[in-house]
Amino acid sequence: MKILVIPNRGRSYHAVRPEAECYIGLAKAGHDITIMTCDTNAYIEEYKKAGLTIIPLRSLKKHSWAVIKQVHHYIKANAIDIVYATESKGIPNAAFGCIGTKAKMIAYRGTTGGLYKSDISNYLCMLHPRIDGAICVSEAVTKYVKPKMREVIQPNVITIYKGHDLAWYQGDAVELSSLHTQSGNFNVVCIGSPRSQKGMRYMLDAIKELSDIDNIRLILIGDNFDCEPYISDIKATGMNDKIIQTGFRSDVPQIAKACDVLILPSEREGLPRVVLESLAVGTPVITSANEGAMEIIEDKVNGYVVPIGEGEAIAERIRFLSKNTELLKQLSIHAQKTITTKMSHKRTVQNMENYFQAML
Repeated sequence: MKILVIPNRGRSYHAVRPEAECYIGLAKAGHDITIMTCDTNAYIEEYKKAGLTIIPLRSLKKHSWAVIKQVHHYIKANAIDIVYATESKGIPNAAFGCIGTKAKMIAYRGTTGGLYKSDISNYLCMLHPRIDGAICVSEAVTKYVKPKMREVIQPNVITIYKGHDLAWYQGDAVELSSLHTQSGNFNVVCIGSPRSQKGMRYMLDAIKELSDIDNIRLILIGDNFDCEPYISDIKATGMNDKIIQTGFRSDVPQIAKACDVLILPSEREGLPRVVLESLAVGTPVITSANEGAMEIIEDKVNGYVVPIGEGEAIAERIRFLSKNTELLKQLSIHAQKTITTKMSHKRTVQNMENYFQAML
């Protein structure tokens, strides 16, 4: 197959690796893969090392006549079979570029929410009439997206998990001293953002309940927590000296590897990458019962599932694990088994290859 990909550019190497390695895997399987992206793509050097054809994008705008013409001409000149676009700025340009060609246009969807038939702008992106199918990152996303797509292409809206490989995570864990903590503490890591759906207020409710545990430390990773209302909310916990704010980090897997447990307090998720990274490095996860995370985390096997919005329930599980090191070790073993079985990168590549072939 000849496949043209307009991929996620990413903020960091780890952020795009699970997606990017799929294209490299398809190339190794004998398919002709072209990556159309910008020079700032976080995985650009790996694409080049793998021998993939790289075409510089003419624009980074969401609707660019220059990119539309670029995509259209490339499809025509190279008899492209599949066009696959994975980010919001690439999907509209790719869809318009496919008009008047025989290429099958496939879009990627990684989140629930925000896809309304009443919003005309969606017909220029995910609901574009030139789209022939969609790959969704989880069953939760597929369940949300499929009824909104045109009835004729609904059978082509499927779930393909974005798998990982344990070999990607063999590097050393971060030095805890660089984060102003140590291995003698019970280190809890939480990655999020100030968006309400990420549930960070529940994480702060939880840490407030753990003030009696002297060696507890919360490593809070993400942008914009150094503003209101989070400055006041963090102070209100009475645990300000035990909350370590790192800002944005590109080495999240190495940090998770050094910690005892990862917390995901989100109200809604597609398939949280941080959870897969955490499992891959052997760090169990305590997650809220959002649909996406529940497809990965099995309660009492590779982590714990607690009700959405209940900080006390999160605190209870943190307290329990801080006192049960043997159980923590067992959860860690099962965490990595999840990656080698259900969330395997090799399985993802095979599923993508099968799907693209079926579309043709």
